[in-house]
Amino acid sequence: MARDIDYSLYLVTGRDLLPPGKDYLETLEEALKGGVTLVQVREKTADTGEILAVARKSKELCRRYGVPLIIDDRVDVALAVGADGVHLGQTDMPVPVARALLPLGTIIGKTCNTPAHVRIAVEEGADYVGLGPVWGTLTKQVKSPVVGPRGIGELLHALDGTDVKAVAIAGINSTNVLHCLWGSVSATGRQLDGVAVVSDIMAAPDPLAAARRLAAPIRAFYASPLRTFSRGPSPAAPYTVDDIKAAVGAVLQAVREHAPLVHQITNNVVTTQSANATLALGASPIMATAPEEMADLGRAAGALLVNFGTIQNLDGMLAAGRNANINRKPVVFDPVGVGATTFRRESANGLLSAWQATVLKGNAGELAAIADSAEVQARGVDSVGHGFADPAQFVRALARQHRCIIVLTGVTDWVSDGFAVAALRNGHPLLGAITGSGCMVGTAVATFCAGARLAAPHPAEVLAVTVASELAAARADVRGSGTFLPALIDELGRLSAADFLERANVELV
Repeated sequence: MARDIDYSLYLVTGRDLLPPGKDYLETLEEALKGGVTLVQVREKTADTGEILAVARKSKELCRRYGVPLIIDDRVDVALAVGADGVHLGQTDMPVPVARALLPLGTIIGKTCNTPAHVRIAVEEGADYVGLGPVWGTLTKQVKSPVVGPRGIGELLHALDGTDVKAVAIAGINSTNVLHCLWGSVSATGRQLDGVAVVSDIMAAPDPLAAARRLAAPIRAFYASPLRTFSRGPSPAAPYTVDDIKAAVGAVLQAVREHAPLVHQITNNVVTTQSANATLALGASPIMATAPEEMADLGRAAGALLVNFGTIQNLDGMLAAGRNANINRKPVVFDPVGVGATTFRRESANGLLSAWQATVLKGNAGELAAIADSAEVQARGVDSVGHGFADPAQFVRALARQHRCIIVLTGVTDWVSDGFAVAALRNGHPLLGAITGSGCMVGTAVATFCAGARLAAPHPAEVLAVTVASELAAARADVRGSGTFLPALIDELGRLSAADFLERANVELV
């Protein structure tokens, strides 16, 4: 039985990646000082004698820091140096054969790229699996399709009910490690036990600092109660309807007091009215799409909205989301019409693999496409059918799967953080008679996120538009959709905490 191992920051070595003038053992020691918890010696081109020498020196150094040593591929080398374990690829020696040759308690890992690979590794008795590739990598030729965190979640599902550990590998660095850990989760809540990193440490001029940049967020993730997002009861205090209504007014006041910058990449049909809605709520909009601007905007903006209704500037969307994640800013994703075409579905998958959404907002057809559910169909940007049989369960499950807040818009709006579910029954039929009312909800979501920074998830952002729509429709000067839109902008600007307390129709399900 293999002993308990800390897989959280798993370094895979590669001497070919060392910067000019950097020594291998010096880099390894700095990485160990920086927080690496497990080391795999990977030597693909050296001869056996050279691999033995590198492995022996690596073992001596790892022992000094109390860190286990794994040898890649070579069972003979692992035996010769007394390594703690061996990592096997899909074309290497079968796990049972390696187990018979190695001492009792030796760690054996297996590379897995498909659920079938994972199931076989479990049956063979592997102690852990290396799952990937998560993202593209320059360290080796990637033969299997890049799966992203969502794909890692599917691979983790094959480990349900087992004690086999799992690490993700390929393309992981200090800027995306939290997204990898947070976003890689199975439908039943199985999570990663660690991440394997190669070039972000081995190619770094300062491997000590590089390892520390990785170790700090990894330790914070595993120490946080929020990492159990997909399991058990909510880590937060239970919501009440009165709490939600009070939170709406408090966030609105914060928006108007601080006027946060809200970065929006939105479709060209609604750019002007989205900007006007942002201003009316008290925030400041910036509608920027160039990838070259995203590093600066990621630091300056209070929140990011990505609405790809007209599918333009995907490079800008990718860069914007990554920079928002790096700067810990909320990201609202509104995948308008995602179920309409293959291109839209592939684009949404690419974006959700590249960065972590804080809020995922859409109508029934859009969210069904994201969930790969046939329960509701899409026609263009609209939904077809009668909706979900159990919308409360749908939004709760989708929130847990994507580790974010879900906003399902419709006649009744449904909001869930994966634990609580709120049904919101405000709004007016005239919202459906104007172009972009759903997009305006996305704008309000991002604006309220910028004000609240999501300290406590709530449906405030949805209520802003729906309550304002009721107030606008009741005005004497509103005679149809043409007069409704400017009145709606007016009422967004006049909203008060008292309006929410008086008019918000909220039910906790």
